Amino acid sequence: MLLESARLALRRFSPGDAAALSAYRSDPSVARYQSWTPPVPPDAAARLVAEFAAGHPWQPGWFQYAIEHRAQRCLIGDIGVRLHGNMMQADLGVTLAAEWQGHGYGTEAVRMVLGYLFGQGLHRVSAECDARNERSALLLERVGFQREGYRPAYTWLKGEWTDDILFGLLASRWHQ
Repeated sequence: MLLESARLALRRFSPGDAAALSAYRSDPSVARYQSWTPPVPPDAAARLVAEFAAGHPWQPGWFQYAIEHRAQRCLIGDIGVRLHGNMMQADLGVTLAAEWQGHGYGTEAVRMVLGYLFGQGLHRVSAECDARNERSALLLERVGFQREGYRPAYTWLKGEWTDDILFGLLASRWHQ
């Protein structure tokens, strides 16, 4: 599986990705609104990479795409897609290393995945984020997601209740 744009390649994870995954997922600024707690030690990253590599993008459940910067040939983040059992809808999440944020890479990667998913016949893609994560909310809106809900004090995360924003995008409203 390989999706490409001018700057990025979305591919399957490989064992050589463990060190980079460990580095960016260990960054407290990257992990702040995510479900994991840093640091992510190298051995845990190696296990995650093996788990990600074994996944299949068209089986129900999560599949993690590695986001590779094509010119520098390095891992800069990942996009998770959870395909529902009905094979017509999915959930999406994205993580980028801090030094790669703010340059349009997240937008580019999410657009590639959405184009692929809708091109394969999916009806709907959903996403959610911590309400404090303004940059993620803006990214989702930039690529066409609509805010569909707000859940106050919904998620217990890292010792506190957090508010969630719900997003959705229908294939019929997708404009790449």
